[in-house]
Amino acid sequence: MKQLSESAHWLGVTDWTTQYFHGYGLSTHRGTSYNSYLIKDEKIAVVDGVMASFADQWLENLEQLVDFSKIDYVISNHSETDHSGSLLALMEKAPQAKVIVTQKGKEHVQKQCHKDWNFQVVKTGDKISLGSKEVIFVEAKMLHWPDSMMTYLTGDNILFSNDAFGQHYATSSIFNDEAEMDEVYQEAIKYFTNILTPFRPMLLKKIEELKKLNLPIQMIAPSHGIIWRDNPMQVVEKYVEWASDYAEPRVTLLYDSMWDNTEIMTKAIAKGLHAAGVDYKMHHMVTADKNDIMTDIFRSKGVLLGSPTINNRYLPTTSPVLEEIRCLRFTNKMAATFGSYGWTGESPKLLAAHLEESKFEIVQEPLKVKFTPTEEELEQCFQFGKSFGEKVLSKFE
Repeated sequence: MKQLSESAHWLGVTDWTTQYFHGYGLSTHRGTSYNSYLIKDEKIAVVDGVMASFADQWLENLEQLVDFSKIDYVISNHSETDHSGSLLALMEKAPQAKVIVTQKGKEHVQKQCHKDWNFQVVKTGDKISLGSKEVIFVEAKMLHWPDSMMTYLTGDNILFSNDAFGQHYATSSIFNDEAEMDEVYQEAIKYFTNILTPFRPMLLKKIEELKKLNLPIQMIAPSHGIIWRDNPMQVVEKYVEWASDYAEPRVTLLYDSMWDNTEIMTKAIAKGLHAAGVDYKMHHMVTADKNDIMTDIFRSKGVLLGSPTINNRYLPTTSPVLEEIRCLRFTNKMAATFGSYGWTGESPKLLAAHLEESKFEIVQEPLKVKFTPTEEELEQCFQFGKSFGEKVLSKFE
């Protein structure tokens, strides 16, 4: 537990050991935290909860700060169970509390908890007085669920931003000015890529709407990771940058291989990228972490994708990466494809079609090589990579 301001406390839980989130959909190499907050004024409000597996620890933290019978409001910014999993346990101890939700949040919470608590539905601009201070609500639909909202505390000027501006990051300190910021931003861009990328247009509109409310923000307290108290708007500025067709002058090089021939091609292509002077990251699509791959794609202007042909298709082991690319709806990316084959060689064209459907610009004809590449074919691979790298760099001149 830590005090954030005169009125607000962090009473969350740090989870150092979790390696996956959203089932096994999102890797969390550096753990995470479940950030819950307590506001104490003439009236008392709890903002968000934690995973059900941490409910006992969370309730112990809360009980050290307040009598459960004195809690007036439980603000559920988001009904996903990493936030609301402890709600049942809290409401058993504080049945008198009013549950504050959006309209969609009420629907979600009732469906998940099967309880008819005393709900109060709010929308953007609605306020609740806690005594000397107020909480103001800002709906944040599809950031990243339809029920999501943010809560703002007047006087202390804290924005409890829910899933926006967070990271899956466990640390001994909860504040950004006491954390390792290189790591924080690595996790922040990974979080943005894998959770918020499909909702970029809505995110930009929400940030503009938030600015128009003219709420002075001295601290941003998200639901995961560190709390931004030193220059908190820096993360908002980063979100605007990331949401605006973001790309760096670099390439992500992805491949899978059966009998090493596509891997041999990949390495020759990488030499061509190097000769062009472009930075790149190389990933084996099966053995590399899928979410780290997506983060590199998000950062990159260019993507090169290779697979051998099997049964007139690309290797089925590459499908999870290809489907994730489709789901994240990347924009402002260039691509080209390649692969080895023994019989028919459809894979590179099919990969190109998949990327084109995913809104990538295909800037080179697919390259295919039959069986083991010759020296002449390796030179073609080298030139393929070099040409692609030059095309990428030309976009930043």
